Amino acid sequence: MKTIQEWYDDYAVSHQNKTNQRIHYICVPAIFFSIVGMIMSIPSHLIQDATGVENPMVSNWASLILIILLLFYMSLSFGLFLRMLGFSVLCIIGNYYLGQVMPLFYTSLLIFVVAWIGQFYGHHIEGKKPSFLKDLQFLLIGPAWVLEKLSK
Repeated sequence: MKTIQEWYDDYAVSHQNKTNQRIHYICVPAIFFSIVGMIMSIPSHLIQDATGVENPMVSNWASLILIILLLFYMSLSFGLFLRMLGFSVLCIIGNYYLGQVMPLFYTSLLIFVVAWIGQFYGHHIEGKKPSFLKDLQFLLIGPAWVLEKLSK
């Protein structure tokens, strides 16, 4: 298994252009946020019935999936796990409140589409294909890479 630094180094190969990096700093978190929102839109009665917890910020499909993703991040680095845990909690809370004022699924879908357009525009500027076309795991590395770059 690759180390987190090896993942970051591989990811950075197609993210050298400063404009592309700035686009990623906005679009990668937006995509992550929007995916959490779309998944939170899935009715979660089964989870609530199985756990007995009716708090929609805890008992939803996104929280369940994020737990699994956080295990992946923990296998790479405890510090990364903590950063992604914090970001994941912010995404759950943000989407919960977004869903109180707007239709969560459609708003998340719009954010998702606009952010991916930005991503592909950034890679057009960069002149290199997105990393996930090489390995789908880069879809999980992208948010970690952005958090790492922004925390410096």
